Amino acid sequence: MTKPAKSKTPRRLPLKKTSNQKDPVGVYCRVRPLGREDEECCIEVISSSTIQLHAPEGFKVNRNGEYKETQYSFKKVFGVLVSQTELFESVAKPLVDDLIHGRNGLLFTYGVTGSGKTFTMTGSPGLGGLLPRSLDMLFNSIGPFQAKRYVFKSDDKNGIEVQNEVDALLERQRRENVCIPKTASSRQKVDPEIADMIKLAEACKADDVDEDSSYSVFVSYIEIYNNYIYDLLEENQEDAIRPKPPQSKILREDQNHNMYVAGCMEVEVKSAEEAFQVFWKGQKRRKVANTRLNRESSRSHSVFIIKLAQAPLDADGDGILQNQVAVSQLCLVDLAGSERTGRTGAEGTRIREAGNINQSLLTLRTCIEVLRENQMCGTNRMVPYRDSKVTHVFKNYFDGEGKVKMIVCVNPKADDYEETLLVMRFAEMTQEVEVARPMDRPICGFTPGRRNRNQAFKDELSRKLEERGGPIDRDVPSVLNLAMHSLPPIPTAEVTDAHDDITFPRLIEALQNRHRIRQTMLEDYNKAANTMTSLLQKLDSNINSKENYIHEQNGKLLEKDKIIQSNKAEIERLEKKTKMLEHKIDILQKTTKIYEDDKRSLQHELETGAQRLQRELSEKRRMEQRMQGAVTDTQHKWEKECERRVNAMQQQMQNKLWVKDEKLKQLKAIVTEGKTSGRPEPPPRQTQPKPPPPREERAPLPAKRSASPSPMTSTPVRPLHRRSRSAGGEKWVDHKPSSSLDLGTVLQPIIPNAIKVSAPNEKALSKCDRYVLTHQEVASDGEIQTQLIKGDVMKTRGGGQAVQFTDIETLKQQLTTIECRKRKSSEGDSGNQNGGSVADVEKRCAVAMEMKAGSTMGPGLEHHCITKRRKP
Repeated sequence: MTKPAKSKTPRRLPLKKTSNQKDPVGVYCRVRPLGREDEECCIEVISSSTIQLHAPEGFKVNRNGEYKETQYSFKKVFGVLVSQTELFESVAKPLVDDLIHGRNGLLFTYGVTGSGKTFTMTGSPGLGGLLPRSLDMLFNSIGPFQAKRYVFKSDDKNGIEVQNEVDALLERQRRENVCIPKTASSRQKVDPEIADMIKLAEACKADDVDEDSSYSVFVSYIEIYNNYIYDLLEENQEDAIRPKPPQSKILREDQNHNMYVAGCMEVEVKSAEEAFQVFWKGQKRRKVANTRLNRESSRSHSVFIIKLAQAPLDADGDGILQNQVAVSQLCLVDLAGSERTGRTGAEGTRIREAGNINQSLLTLRTCIEVLRENQMCGTNRMVPYRDSKVTHVFKNYFDGEGKVKMIVCVNPKADDYEETLLVMRFAEMTQEVEVARPMDRPICGFTPGRRNRNQAFKDELSRKLEERGGPIDRDVPSVLNLAMHSLPPIPTAEVTDAHDDITFPRLIEALQNRHRIRQTMLEDYNKAANTMTSLLQKLDSNINSKENYIHEQNGKLLEKDKIIQSNKAEIERLEKKTKMLEHKIDILQKTTKIYEDDKRSLQHELETGAQRLQRELSEKRRMEQRMQGAVTDTQHKWEKECERRVNAMQQQMQNKLWVKDEKLKQLKAIVTEGKTSGRPEPPPRQTQPKPPPPREERAPLPAKRSASPSPMTSTPVRPLHRRSRSAGGEKWVDHKPSSSLDLGTVLQPIIPNAIKVSAPNEKALSKCDRYVLTHQEVASDGEIQTQLIKGDVMKTRGGGQAVQFTDIETLKQQLTTIECRKRKSSEGDSGNQNGGSVADVEKRCAVAMEMKAGSTMGPGLEHHCITKRRKP
């Protein structure tokens, strides 16, 4: 048996690019009803081909101060009251008719998200869209003329080959053994979401269908997601442990330069229900998501391809001509809606999906613009079909391989006004693009009516076979010829002489022999007939008895049938109830899934907001602590500076007062001497000069340091200054570094009830509530001074300890030396006495002081009198 050669779609001859051989792209507009009656509407239907856009309130007004109103014209406008049937009759029905007559077609829906594109293309139960109605019309037209399954077979290279009856039968048996579920079972279990898509009263069929051709329908369903092509009908092996992602497909060009998806699964279907079941199977795998504007927003462009293969019958009307196969296809495209991420609230993956959707739609607009420019301006710019998979797939349609139609779906609510304006401009531009008209299929040269004649012959042959119960009429002549040849031949009966006595006797003898043989044959035939009659009578009696038995059984069967019918009615009622419950369960599951997705997204947003708020609070606390520390440092700095300035000013004023007091004393002494000058001078006495009385607010200045150290005495500068708080009964941490020197002074900082450490640690700090640090440094005069830095121990939020310093005590050691004084004459005794007093006063200074938080003195502030010389 020789395998038939593959026969593919013949390449279409290029048509001349003339104006009368081109058709413009058919653009239609459909207006979706408003969601609420109180919503503001921005679209008004003026006529059957014109709509008008009104700018909503609060939108930018025109220069003259009035709202700008724009009108747009289409081939036809469908208002909110137009049914799905009217839309199909005007838009999709001509494309299905062209498909049956061998011409290609492309129909796609375009619009913003939530404008009703998917409803227009798919529909809902009882309101079927363009796709199910197209399938119904196709199978209503070619149903009686379809070839058996697997007679037409795809060659995976965008071509169709024809198999003979034997190969097709083997293929059917192999597929039926592998695929357990059958079409009948699939019809019984129809998905409730697609049940009753089309009512019987709305069914239609095409006219002028070629009855002398054999047809077969193949469907495929793909989606373009993030600029990658995926097959929605591909059966992937599900692995629960490590699921594999779907593999993307690539575009290729066949030998006729037509674009097709390589490796895409093409399913042969024999009814509209089976085709729509295949579509719904892929529809459930399509990428959809919930956005702020649409609960089931399409995140990909879907393309449903209906491919019709047809070939004429041979001259006998029985076989298929294998070298004249014609393939036509209709692409129904549901484009994803353009959207703004600011309005949809997209995040993460949704932003990437929206970006790819908008980019592909932008590429489609660019291709339309370039085509329009090339046709109107006569330019030859390259159309960027390859920039996006959407335009690359449909490249052949815009180059003249079929008719192109577009349905623009718009939402009249005011929130979509700006996006609707862009859609209208694109639709207006698309109407100006013209597509070359495809060439018709060549007409076959055979006589029409071959299928009907062949069918009539087969019906008559079957009828006669049933009537005779034996061979049909064309076998009767052979039986008669066999019986004639079994008789002896008749001799020649030519008489040439009137006295011939031989010819007639010979003829009579031959005829008598033939008569004798004929009688013998009749007797044998009568015997056989009688035997057959007796047999037939017996058979008739048996048949009668069997008929009586069958009649009795039929009566019983009727009773059983009534019971079965009642059971069927009950089963149908329960099945309807089950379907309704399953449908409700599916709806509830979908609603639950949507709510769960919303809940997860809201929880994610809440967690993100809580984290952001926590970060802001921690940042605020850190900033407050930083600012509080800066304010405290600045406050301490200025307090110290002010105290230093005040103390310096007080010291300066005290020095001035002391100088004035000394001058007054000297003046008083001079006045006293003047009064007593007339009196006799008493004898001189050896007395020591009396030092000036000490001032309460001053302490004697230490003398110069001698070679040997001497103990230091510390007296408070201010008698009202408080004692050190280290003498209290609190628990102290005495931090004295190991590098501290022992100065051997009398006054030592002794803190009772203290833990002495050379380095602070958390264990010691946790047991105490006060802290003191002994710090030594070299003063400006070269002496070593000791500072006691005190603070409070506080617990932190993290469970640790922190020290806040409160005040500082300064201990300083100085060495004193005794100056040698020269004895002067008695005339200058009073001056010497005063001078000595001045010298003693000038040497007085504060040697130790304590600073506390909030005190008027600065930490470690030392006051030294400035020695001033008296004027002569």
